[in-house]
Amino acid sequence: MIPGLRSHWTRAVLVALLLAAVHTWPLATAPGQHSLNYNGDVMLNEWIVAWVQHQLPRDPFSLFQANIFHPAPDVLAFSEPLIVPALLGAPVRILGGSPVLVHNLLLVAGLALTMLGGYALSHRWTGDPLASLVAGAAFTFNTQSLMRLEHLQAAHAYGLPLALLAADRLIETGSKRDAAWLAVWMVAMAYSSGYLVVFTSVALAVLLVARVSAWRRHPLRVIGGFTLAALVTGAAALPVYLPYRRVAIEQGMVRTLDGVAQYSATLDGYTASYSRLHDWLWDAAARRESPDAYFPGIVVTLLALIGITGPLWMRRSGGTVVIALAALAITGCVLSLGTRTPIYGWLYAIFPPMSGVRAAARFGGLFLLAVAMLAGIGLAGLRAGLSRRAATIVGVAAVLVVTIESLRAPIAYTRFVGIPGIYRLLAREPDPVVLVEVPFYPPEAIFQNAEYVLNSTAHWRPLMNGYSGYTPATYRELAWPFWNFPAAWSIDAMRAAGVTHLVIHPARFDGEGDDVLRQALANPLLERLAVSRGNVTLFRLR
Repeated sequence: MIPGLRSHWTRAVLVALLLAAVHTWPLATAPGQHSLNYNGDVMLNEWIVAWVQHQLPRDPFSLFQANIFHPAPDVLAFSEPLIVPALLGAPVRILGGSPVLVHNLLLVAGLALTMLGGYALSHRWTGDPLASLVAGAAFTFNTQSLMRLEHLQAAHAYGLPLALLAADRLIETGSKRDAAWLAVWMVAMAYSSGYLVVFTSVALAVLLVARVSAWRRHPLRVIGGFTLAALVTGAAALPVYLPYRRVAIEQGMVRTLDGVAQYSATLDGYTASYSRLHDWLWDAAARRESPDAYFPGIVVTLLALIGITGPLWMRRSGGTVVIALAALAITGCVLSLGTRTPIYGWLYAIFPPMSGVRAAARFGGLFLLAVAMLAGIGLAGLRAGLSRRAATIVGVAAVLVVTIESLRAPIAYTRFVGIPGIYRLLAREPDPVVLVEVPFYPPEAIFQNAEYVLNSTAHWRPLMNGYSGYTPATYRELAWPFWNFPAAWSIDAMRAAGVTHLVIHPARFDGEGDDVLRQALANPLLERLAVSRGNVTLFRLR
């Protein structure tokens, strides 16, 4: 055996990278050209990562004053901050990688890191490398996560299992070192995704209650450790928390219970899957709409049932770990149902961060994490009673079967051909520059602006278009007059709003693009500066 491969961690890293490439195939063959840019959320996340990489070294105190949705403040707080992923991908961007290349490499790296996080947590509870590979793979590559490849923050969920790992150690030892690690992972999630902080907080509460017998031996040390971790996390996360707080108070970005209802899961979703094998077996994918699909897989489910009923957990943890995981599975399932049960409303009333959660269905990720860890415990129990060779065969087979059962690849990608060159001209235009791109879509079609947002990474000038999970009042006020371009009163409204430059996309005008462009060229208020592919034209407003 190659000396470096003797470490189970080395093997785990290699398997995690391999599975990340397999489940996103053929992305690894051309990460700079393949893209998921048919989805507006992908282009938004590409912009977020690029903005953080651009702004953080230049003016970190203005990080949240991003260039889109001009002149609305704290625009970055309309979406996930993705600061940690942006830092991980910064070397690629510095070396000239496009936002699409950076995003794709971060997608693969995030999935691999998340699997390793699940592997580490399972290994603590089982001590079994192959069983932990199954648990990590089941947590990372399941029907829910593979239907959300468009959401980079979902791929970077490694903080969740690693925070639980630190918390479990803290419960056992009461060590300040473990409290510090818990704070590290909570802060990392706060700088990546607010959803992850909420989910992990709920998971920690379940773990703490279910494992009360383990920390009663030194309650003051454990309570003190969790308190210390909470204080450090709160202080370190303030630079991220405050912009979100301002947006909630000043711009009304609060998720109401009525709004949560349409983004809640159903119980039927826990029998639904989008994997190719499951689709062939019972055609579940044809009857469901994402993200309402949480079936963990046949093999994973069977192994989880063995984990609940098997003997291994009794020897290792006195049963409290399995109890905690079972409770976490139930909690995740119930909360994912959102307002279909009163429990979500009760938690919403007493836990303020819940007001930032729109998609209650994503609590189903806690269910999938718990089932994956139980599957690892079940497989470790099975392997413990076998000969070494048989145990190896069973473990390797389980990894392969779980991978095949969850597989959705090959994934359909679109070709990224680069950002049009006219946008680089804007970067060299003398100040002031305030850009509008037309068509300027109404709020109900704001996702159509996503390409404009991505294109702005070539110039970083203030852009009045925008796309995110929230649409500010400033955009809503201007949407109607700007939508009516090239009417004279529309151009007057643009000039009154401070617009200096205009990009026209003729192909987006539903057959009227040529006429729109002719009117623009005939208008003495508009000076043509450049033309790019597709007749996309840059104008300066006189």
